[in-house]
Amino acid sequence: MTLESVVSLGTGRNAYIDGYRVGGKTGTAQKVNNGVYMQGNYIVSFIGFLPANDPQIVVYLAIDNPKGVTQYGGTVSAPIVKNIMEDAIVALGIEKQEGGTDKKYQWYDKKYYTVENVVGLTKKEASGILRNFIVEYSGSGNTIINQSPEAGTRIAEGSTVRVYLG
Repeated sequence: MTLESVVSLGTGRNAYIDGYRVGGKTGTAQKVNNGVYMQGNYIVSFIGFLPANDPQIVVYLAIDNPKGVTQYGGTVSAPIVKNIMEDAIVALGIEKQEGGTDKKYQWYDKKYYTVENVVGLTKKEASGILRNFIVEYSGSGNTIINQSPEAGTRIAEGSTVRVYLG
């Protein structure tokens, strides 16, 4: 398993950033006191980097004995590292990249889809194409003259796509 697939397919899925090649590794270490493993007391960690094929950002986060959560690096540290990397992407102007490993979604994960071009189509045609989104119609007529967001944009399932009729 590559470090990119740890994020897209494995225990680091909570650090996945759609459109970016993220690599990483989770860590969960049981703590020791006087030579004996402590019960329910862990150091959880995650190291993430992107782009996985040419790293420009590396973030390591370790949390000592987090409270009120399941103590695994993938559930506690990975989402925080993801937030830091998302801010760094903006700050450093890192472009999205093709060719990464697609995320293996679980039933509880938010799924993302690419908005298709529906300009020039009818309402009925557009509703079938945009079935993963909430579609809001404005204007009169039966032909779509504009849409927002524009075609090619990736947004979360259930997000709103506005189409303008003319």
